[in-house]
Amino acid sequence: MKPRPALPEGPYLVVGLARSGAAAVEMLRGHGEVMGCDTGEPPEARALDGVEIELRSDGLELLGRARTVVKSPGVPQAAPVIAAARERGLTVTGELEMAWRLAPNELVAVTGTNGKTTTTELLGAIHRAAGIEVAVAGNVGTPLSAYVGRLAREAVVVCECSSFQLEDCSEFAPECAVLLNLEEDHLDRHGTLAAYRAAKRSIFAHQRVGDVAVAPPALAPPGPALAVTFDGDDADLALRGGLLLWRGDVLLEARELRLRGAHNLENAMAAAAATLARGVEPAAVRAALRTFAGVPHRLEEVAERRGVLYVNDSKATNVASARMGLEAFEGGVHAILGGSLKGGGFAGLRPAVASRCRAAYLIGEAAPRLAADLAGAAPLRA
Repeated sequence: MKPRPALPEGPYLVVGLARSGAAAVEMLRGHGEVMGCDTGEPPEARALDGVEIELRSDGLELLGRARTVVKSPGVPQAAPVIAAARERGLTVTGELEMAWRLAPNELVAVTGTNGKTTTTELLGAIHRAAGIEVAVAGNVGTPLSAYVGRLAREAVVVCECSSFQLEDCSEFAPECAVLLNLEEDHLDRHGTLAAYRAAKRSIFAHQRVGDVAVAPPALAPPGPALAVTFDGDDADLALRGGLLLWRGDVLLEARELRLRGAHNLENAMAAAAATLARGVEPAAVRAALRTFAGVPHRLEEVAERRGVLYVNDSKATNVASARMGLEAFEGGVHAILGGSLKGGGFAGLRPAVASRCRAAYLIGEAAPRLAADLAGAAPLRA
């Protein structure tokens, strides 16, 4: 593991005290004065003893005593306390950046529009199959901050990283960075597709010689890290004739994967490339790919009744993810589609709905827009 930069100076004001913010408070206790604020009353904040916190507060009163503001990923950039901190010239950073600086472990960071959680958990499974101590962190449940000081130095941490987390980083440089894909998403937060893409690609920005950067060929970054590609005819991890090939050698047949769908094949290729490039034995990679069944809420097969398979894909929260979920089936799908609007339309779903769906049932805030964009593609019910 390469050396990490020192922490910025305290006192620290942690803004947002839900899961990652509360973990950041606990992590920073031994590094200076720590304060916290939240505009709501998250239950995690109530468990923070011995720390000055303000709930249902914008935090502006505490800001005068802070040197560094640690922003939870769910806090918008336009929040008054964040804007005021920047106007005053204070350091504004994120929980992921601070935790990375304090964690003495090799870090494999995974981002992309879709497939992050599945790939992160699969990477954990591959390391376990290889007998390597591993912790899985990030959006999948446990913040990176919660692991600081609790793992053996030789343990590997695999961390799912969102664009909300990456945009708050300044020097974050994982030993292995994985970018799975880039599709339109979170325009309600980032404003433009260019800004969203920049946040995602920043996962490579500070890597150095000796680090590994994993991406599809079209997204492979320039820079000093070793570029490792997947999902292309000439990629390091390629698919040819139904075989997964690692630099020309057969790893296994694609049909041996337990995961369903072409997108999960890509996730598996990314995980395999990230581990093989770092010296994990091919036998361990094969064993995990053959047995890993996926994660909850992502093409999760929850029941079969009278010949009908019920599948929970509720983590498909953007057009690309929903399209890939539908395309994992040959046809005859009754799809429940809905949710909130995120700054884009749903026309990209039309081909998959037309070719795979027997009917679509529209719910939630997005139902009227879905009805307009999918009219005629399949029978629609609202």
